[in-house]
Amino acid sequence: MSTPSAGAPEPRPGPLDRLLRLFSDVRPGEAGTVLLLFANIFVILVGYYVIKTVREPLVLATGGREIPGFGGAEIKSFASAGQAFLLMGFIPLYSWLASRVDRVRLIVIFNLFFIVCIEAFYFAGRAAVPYTGIAFFVFVGIFNNSVIAQFWSFANDIYRRVDGERLFPVVVLGMTSGTILGAKIPAVLFARGVDAYSMMHIGVAALVVSVALYLVVDRRETRAASRTAAPALETPSKRSGFALVFRSRYLLLIAATLVLANWVNTTGEYVLDRLILERAHALALDGDAQKAFIGEFRGNFFFWVNILTTLIQAFVVSRLVKYVGVAGVVFALPVVAFGAYGLIAAGAGLVATRWVKTAENATDYSVMNTAKAMLWLPTTREEKYKAKQATDTFFVRIGDVMSALLVLAGTSLVALGTAGFAVANLALVLVWLVVSAVLVRENRRLTASDRSAGAQAA
Repeated sequence: MSTPSAGAPEPRPGPLDRLLRLFSDVRPGEAGTVLLLFANIFVILVGYYVIKTVREPLVLATGGREIPGFGGAEIKSFASAGQAFLLMGFIPLYSWLASRVDRVRLIVIFNLFFIVCIEAFYFAGRAAVPYTGIAFFVFVGIFNNSVIAQFWSFANDIYRRVDGERLFPVVVLGMTSGTILGAKIPAVLFARGVDAYSMMHIGVAALVVSVALYLVVDRRETRAASRTAAPALETPSKRSGFALVFRSRYLLLIAATLVLANWVNTTGEYVLDRLILERAHALALDGDAQKAFIGEFRGNFFFWVNILTTLIQAFVVSRLVKYVGVAGVVFALPVVAFGAYGLIAAGAGLVATRWVKTAENATDYSVMNTAKAMLWLPTTREEKYKAKQATDTFFVRIGDVMSALLVLAGTSLVALGTAGFAVANLALVLVWLVVSAVLVRENRRLTASDRSAGAQAA
């Protein structure tokens, strides 16, 4: 984004600029693009959470019946591992496309692909194709992370580092507020008897609106920069996202952080799923009644997670960034996770586990999401598009693979139980804290180099 030239009078802030200053340091003329990005990620997250909530009853209630010998929670955990293997093919294809088209075409093709896939699952579900619920769960794990990674690649491409550090907390507020509506919609629809497959169309509609908003923002920024066409990605090589990650110490540290964060969170989700199914069995629920119970519980769980997420994002995150910097947002989640799993290890039941997981997830979706956006500001344009897709999809899913292996070992080899899985997570969080310390140090080195290069250019 352009900044006022030296000696030019400082523009006066408009009403929207002043409104957004309640949440971060928004300067005159910045509110328009910020609000469009806010709206885009809001819409994306509405669709994200509808699709995410819909997948839960499809895999939990049907997975155990389709694959004898395992419960729905175990099937869900094992299916997460399959996402990583599919991403081994998805990431090189994405990198190949990103090297050949401009960012607008990349975004349009990317979203059209997912629209077609979701509609295909709708028709497969209506036709009662076997294993549709499990296949949809695997697909959603790729879809959810990919569309959000694509958005932040775009946002990182628009803003310089110094501007992104100021404005990303406001944009992430759109992300967190979108989750509230996205979580509440399926909870209400499930309670009113709407089936899971019909709700898939909401996700498709969200993607269509998102594409339109991308085009508006791109046109706005193109005109502001006096360009006549959307810029190509101008990648200096044909390297894939994987190659970029493995050649950079900094990107490897980001990848390791995401592996550990998702490993811990997915294992925690498994613990919560076990407790939900135990409650459903205790209530003697089966079939559609069990699906409705799980869908309503998960929808309400997501709703309260997202209420807390929005409050943290609105009133805490920008101040944490301002006074503590990247370190504050990087360390917040592992610290909260350590406290949460300490309580679960001490014997917390379903009610207590629900609320400590609410705190963990809310911190993840607010503070950690801001950290994941900010960490990419000092990277190259090629890394922002290609490597971010690799870290935010494949390496996140590697965390799912590790969690699935832990669940397999903890259910087949030794009987860990709820407390045992919580203790395992406590050990992982300690490793996560060490990696976070090294990552923050590397980020400071890169941003110091960036400031030095900017000063020399000036």
